[in-house]
Amino acid sequence: MGTWPEFYKYMAKFDPLYIFEKEAKDQMRMVLNSLGAEEDLLLPGLKLHQHSDYAFVCFATAGPLGMKPQELAEKLVAGIGDNPLFEKIENVGPYVNFYIDRKELALRTMEMVTRTKDRYGSFDMEGQPPKVILEHTSANPTGPLHVGRARNPIIGDTMARILRKRGYDLDVQFYVDDMGKQLVILTWGHENITGLDVESDRADHKFVKYYQEANRLMEEDTSINEEINKLISIYEEDGDAEISKKVRKNCEDILDGMLAPMRRLDVHYDSFAWESKYVRDGSVKQVIDKLRASEFTGEDEGALFLDLSHEQLNKAGRENKLFLTRSDGTSLYTTRDIGYHLEKLANSNIAINVLGEDHKLKAWAVNACLQILEKGSVDISSCDSDPVEILFYAFVSLPEGKMSTRKGHVVYMDDLIEEAVSRALDEVEKKRPELPDEIKHGIAEIVGVGAIRYNIIRVQAEKQMTFKWEEAMNFEGNSAPFIQYSHARASSILRKTTPPENFDPGLLVHDSELDLIKTLAKFPSLIFKCADDRTPHIIASYAYELASLFNQFYRDCPVLSAEEDIMGSRLNLVKCSKMVLQNALNTLGIVAPEEM
Repeated sequence: MGTWPEFYKYMAKFDPLYIFEKEAKDQMRMVLNSLGAEEDLLLPGLKLHQHSDYAFVCFATAGPLGMKPQELAEKLVAGIGDNPLFEKIENVGPYVNFYIDRKELALRTMEMVTRTKDRYGSFDMEGQPPKVILEHTSANPTGPLHVGRARNPIIGDTMARILRKRGYDLDVQFYVDDMGKQLVILTWGHENITGLDVESDRADHKFVKYYQEANRLMEEDTSINEEINKLISIYEEDGDAEISKKVRKNCEDILDGMLAPMRRLDVHYDSFAWESKYVRDGSVKQVIDKLRASEFTGEDEGALFLDLSHEQLNKAGRENKLFLTRSDGTSLYTTRDIGYHLEKLANSNIAINVLGEDHKLKAWAVNACLQILEKGSVDISSCDSDPVEILFYAFVSLPEGKMSTRKGHVVYMDDLIEEAVSRALDEVEKKRPELPDEIKHGIAEIVGVGAIRYNIIRVQAEKQMTFKWEEAMNFEGNSAPFIQYSHARASSILRKTTPPENFDPGLLVHDSELDLIKTLAKFPSLIFKCADDRTPHIIASYAYELASLFNQFYRDCPVLSAEEDIMGSRLNLVKCSKMVLQNALNTLGIVAPEEM
């Protein structure tokens, strides 16, 4: 972005706070330079509900200037003097505190929100934006998606929305594992097992029965295991066109079924990468040949492995070998994944994966192998050297316990969504019995789906979580229904009267009004930070904070019954709050309803 002044000039187009931060830094820099200091200043961002909006601590700078911290603070305040962007600038001991002018902040924030509307919080990168490939979900196509992995698509889709707002050129990909043993097991089961109750309109629900029954039979009969292993070799070598055709068709049908709950959750993908492509086009063979020639691999009865005990890897634990092929030379998932990632890295500036915590070793191995293939060595000094960024998440559990697709102990995403919508419909029936059934069901769908997305994204990705209905469907707590209701309340106010175009933001002086305006102001900088830090859960915290402050404002500051000039200013604050609540909910993939 160039120099700091260029950066602030860019940011000021999208973020109402940056003019204040830039002014504070410029004034500090000017006085410090006059005192002989050379250190560049980076003040912290806006701090809410603390002693000031910006603060500069003088300890580190005072010593080189031969002053005491409090003495330097006093000189700084005297040198800066009055500034129209700040109500006051004062020193408290060794601190220089800046207090943003309330009227200026309200004017700039509300003007920007009103002008940019649904683009508020979005950035346009100058020049050609970096290309990002974000891969998420990528669940094995053996049956319906289950609740345990619900965090993957929701974290991935929310991260995608944040990155798009940040201005990146984004391609969201789903990696389809159509070469794995599971697909051959499933296809064998479909061809050989009869008498199962598999009535279903969806292929994913139908085929999972064959997959589960075939796994049970494999445990009882080793000859079936041998037969399936032979089929895997034939399929990978593309030695039987009929087998390949059947596996691909089954995979496509199951994938279409798996995506049904994703569409209902408003999760979308730009492209699908098929694992078989990297075997068929020779990419995987090249990977295997190059890794076999490196010092980091060895062979065990014909099976290629990554030597985890190598001094540059130092990853050995209970096992020293991470296998990359079978003994017959056929590839394993990790090797095919490397082929896929080579293509990703060749076509992007940044590659990001969303993966479950059970994939940590394999993801580490893929990154190590990518470095070996590119540089012939491995840099394990920090994660910054990894070719692919990984956003790991802990699994979702229900109070009943863990789930397993293979053994059939599972709660599917379809079931979770239906339960959420049913519970939401019960609430709508209680609170709005007068509404037509069609509207009731529409609101229930919006609230139920929103409750799932929010309750999952609000917890930091790597923290364990148990999905609890009393939290997800709480209309008065940290939940989507609470935030959605706040938006509906704002919509209801604005349906009663139209905010005037001309208003005086200087009339918004109540603490509840000021807290709300400050929170509206920080949305763009939060999007910027969450995009760069890959922390989507923070947007959920922000949406809840904003909804809470809006409700507090509504409680403390009468809108429609206020005097005309104050009512006009407050109506515009309601309008801005509604817009930013909608933008925050949209970033979370949650619908902002007009009524509830």
